[in-house]
Amino acid sequence: MTPEIVDEVDRLLAGRTRDIRLSADLAGLFRARSWSSTAKIIRAWMAWVIVLDVLTLAVNAVLLSPGSVVPMLAPASILPPVALAVGAVFLKPRPLWMQDTAIQLGMFLILLSVALVAVNAGGEYYERHLTIMIFVAVTAIIIFPIPLKWSMSIAVFALSLYLVFQLQNPDIRTGSALAGALFFASGVIATLVARRTANILAHKTFLLELRDRARLAELTDANSRLELLARTDPLTGIANRRWMMETLNRAWSEDLEPMKGVAILMCDVDHFKQLNDSLGHGEGDRCLVKVAGIIQSSLRDERDHVARYGGEEFLVLLPDADGQDASTVAERIRSRVEAASLPNPSSTLGPYVTVSIGLAAYKRGGESVSSEMLQRHADKALYLAKRAGRNRVVIYPADAREVQR
Repeated sequence: MTPEIVDEVDRLLAGRTRDIRLSADLAGLFRARSWSSTAKIIRAWMAWVIVLDVLTLAVNAVLLSPGSVVPMLAPASILPPVALAVGAVFLKPRPLWMQDTAIQLGMFLILLSVALVAVNAGGEYYERHLTIMIFVAVTAIIIFPIPLKWSMSIAVFALSLYLVFQLQNPDIRTGSALAGALFFASGVIATLVARRTANILAHKTFLLELRDRARLAELTDANSRLELLARTDPLTGIANRRWMMETLNRAWSEDLEPMKGVAILMCDVDHFKQLNDSLGHGEGDRCLVKVAGIIQSSLRDERDHVARYGGEEFLVLLPDADGQDASTVAERIRSRVEAASLPNPSSTLGPYVTVSIGLAAYKRGGESVSSEMLQRHADKALYLAKRAGRNRVVIYPADAREVQR
């Protein structure tokens, strides 16, 4: 939903229920949501009115003489195909104008069919069938969950046909015809008022659903942002240690055998404390942000992950990588950080920032190792890299004497 629709929903619900008027956009959403149930109700009513028409003819055939029944057949035959045609329109969503035309034209012909049966029946059946016509119209107004103006059209059709045919009824006077029309008009108007109330309540229920949906979307979005914040390092924008631990646990809970291996890199910014002491914590923070970006840009693809593991430490997870793959990535990280020429005038290695990297890899088919153990191996390799003079990559297992050479 757009913000404008959300604001409109809040505005309508803040006012009185009887004043609810859906805008064009909201009315379109309401029709789309309620079309399926509306169509089912209209199709069911059309089937009912066909059954009623057939039953009425059957009862008349039993109770009346053939001479009285035959004149009813022609007007009665109008109703079934009209009702079937209206039902066919509501088999699938169609333009609003087509639905409007089908309801209004269809209801007019159905009511006219019932009224003409009354005229052709004559005598005591004349007024009885006109009353049945009013009953048919009232049931449609009550049952059809359609716009109020459509319901008003049905009411006007029914009352107009009733009055016109009653005024032509030779068995009653004009005053009686008018009195009967007024009587039925009062009932039809009351039915329209009830239909309007039902429509407003349906609209309010729809608005409440929209508001709940919008609030749920806002809550879901807020939870997503909180979840993102909970797993993101606020300084560097990369993942934090918590997220990396969860990722490692997921990786080891899956089957590692389809992969050729998995590797972990422990990266540490050399002499970072001296950088903070000489240039200040602001420059230190900028250094970490840039190093994090360099590491992330040095990874192979979206399979690889990096997280800020500690103050100046970064952990890199390389799924489906053997020692050679991991060594290539590690050396790329080390060389790019060095080439970036980030200032660190207090470093004993030179005037620029460098990193030391410890690498530990698990090869498919090798001795089983846990994620915690692989981290410890990478950390041990990092320790050896620092002891050997920093700004280098050391692969576990490595003997300290070999590293120094």
